[in-house]
Amino acid sequence: MRTASKKRVTGETDISMELNLDGTGCAAVNTGHAFFDHMLDLLSRHSLIDLTLTTIGDLDVDAHHTVEDTAIVLGDCISQALGNKKGIVRYGCSYIPMDETLTRVVLDLSNRPFLSFRAPQGTPDAPNFPLTITEEFCRALSNNLRCNLHVEVLYGRDGHHIAESIFKGIARALREAVAIDPRTANMVPSTKGVL
Repeated sequence: MRTASKKRVTGETDISMELNLDGTGCAAVNTGHAFFDHMLDLLSRHSLIDLTLTTIGDLDVDAHHTVEDTAIVLGDCISQALGNKKGIVRYGCSYIPMDETLTRVVLDLSNRPFLSFRAPQGTPDAPNFPLTITEEFCRALSNNLRCNLHVEVLYGRDGHHIAESIFKGIARALREAVAIDPRTANMVPSTKGVL
């Protein structure tokens, strides 16, 4: 089983996480921020990554540290669970419609962090969850998973739908990228022999 756990405590957050890449999408998540919990539940369900998470953050300030630090730990845990990455598909791509919204997410578990986050000018925020915080989640995930992550909101009008399509898009791309390809189960998916 490809599993990982981590405890991270700072002056802003106290986070405990366990995950299983080969799960069924079961989540037990409590960050103190209901909308963020909803997004993480979606991420778990659609990636099939089992996720147990408790985050205590300085929500009296705002959600920024809670969201960013949770993504840091999530990236670290996925990276730890991937180990040497033998046999993984490595690349993942998804297009996620959510009513009037369409988002594309493409990622490469390359060990080279890079985020491209694009949305049309004037893209609305979800209630109590600015689009900039979604971008910070993506940046922290990319930096700590050390993946190439491209997120593009192609169009949309509803902030809730936009955030949801992004998180579901990341989930589906991850599900594809972390999967084991039986034809290359003992090989690292790189001509360099290492990722």
